[in-house]
Amino acid sequence: MNGPRVVALGGGHGLATSLRAARYYAGELTGIVSVADDGGSSGRLRQELGVPAPGDLRRCLSALAADDSLLARSLEHRFDRGSLQGHPIGNLLIAGLTSACGDFEIAVREVARLVGAQGEIYPATREAVTLLADSDQGRLCGQVTIERGSNIRNVRFDPPDPSAPEGAVQAILDADQIIIGPGSLYTSVLAAVVVPAIRVALLHTRAQRVFVANIANDRGQALGFDLPEHVEALRRHGIVMDAVIAPPGTFRVTEVDAEVTLADVADIDNYQHDPQKLGTVLAGLLTY
Repeated sequence: MNGPRVVALGGGHGLATSLRAARYYAGELTGIVSVADDGGSSGRLRQELGVPAPGDLRRCLSALAADDSLLARSLEHRFDRGSLQGHPIGNLLIAGLTSACGDFEIAVREVARLVGAQGEIYPATREAVTLLADSDQGRLCGQVTIERGSNIRNVRFDPPDPSAPEGAVQAILDADQIIIGPGSLYTSVLAAVVVPAIRVALLHTRAQRVFVANIANDRGQALGFDLPEHVEALRRHGIVMDAVIAPPGTFRVTEVDAEVTLADVADIDNYQHDPQKLGTVLAGLLTY
């Protein structure tokens, strides 16, 4: 192995970006992906087939796939008409393999093999879960509902103690660096890290735990949060960070209980992270 063992956790586009960033310097790379999404194509497949949400896993498989894989380039193709309208090929492939073999984790592993993924990808939970949270409006049920909430707290699951893949837990314990974020705080980041076995592994790992803040904070669920509020929300859910990466001039950084690195990691549009810039900063944080 040449290079550090890196694990990235979360969901959505943010986790896919972190995986692309880590590919620049990691010797071993593992992604652990939330499967709590209940909207769009993933929500339809959950309702119709009873499978965990495949959408965020699809994005991460695309991020790790071999550059010359035609299948990898096809994963994101979305049908625009007929009964399959709105479904990406990757979601249907994961769902179809799950139905055929009866095991979601095996289905994800097989798609990873087919696209030549340069790393391991695990769902955060073995089974379909519903994300729950409390807010000023009362209990919120489902990722889509929580995305529209405010003053959110106590993120958890139904069922309350979902199991995590053993490989995902072991990867966290063996890692040199763990990347959490970027992404929506409650519905992507916490939706992955509050899985009970993953939360315990994050507590006991000897790896450097790095939180990657968003480029801009325009989501209702964490609107107006500065870095202290993000880090404190993680801490309230049992997740302690060692380091934080944030763009300069975007967040208040005082009173953050972690080492803060301010760095230009934005893409040319200043809307999302540039994987190469982010990878350079993440690599520079390692002191192993």
